[in-house]
Amino acid sequence: MSLNADIAGTARFTEEQLARYVIDATKDVFSTMVMMDPADDYPLKDPIHRFQCSITGMVGFAGIYSGVISIHCPVALALQITSSMLGMECEEVNEDLNDAIGEIANMLGGSVKQVLSKGGMDVKLSIPTVISGEDYTVNSLSDIDCVVIPFSVSDNRFLVGLTLKKED
Repeated sequence: MSLNADIAGTARFTEEQLARYVIDATKDVFSTMVMMDPADDYPLKDPIHRFQCSITGMVGFAGIYSGVISIHCPVALALQITSSMLGMECEEVNEDLNDAIGEIANMLGGSVKQVLSKGGMDVKLSIPTVISGEDYTVNSLSDIDCVVIPFSVSDNRFLVGLTLKKED
């Protein structure tokens, strides 16, 4: 078994554990791949489900753990993130933007997966899903073992959420 021994004995996650996974993964991915240094503003004061002029990237977990990690950004920030990540100007919502946000969600998922399962064999990740629009709602079907962390870069704010459940 390749589960992380510190985590394997835990039946449920605390909000603080999930927050630490999200904060560490987000700061690592952004500093190495996006060349940005986001500041976290944990905890989230009020739940947010509705997004306007935004883009959301999500990756699912399956195996010993199931759940979803997601990143929600205003389009203006997503364009900056994509431009920095790709080293070229991205000025509109297009495949490059979708691919970049999907890849960030994938890297966040990979980081959390490595914390949960040191060998990586006990947890599988889905293909990233990206949605965007002028006005949409994202609801989790479960509020068990869930956390949403607000981050800011310059004057822009984005959210990273993690819902995680250990399977019996």
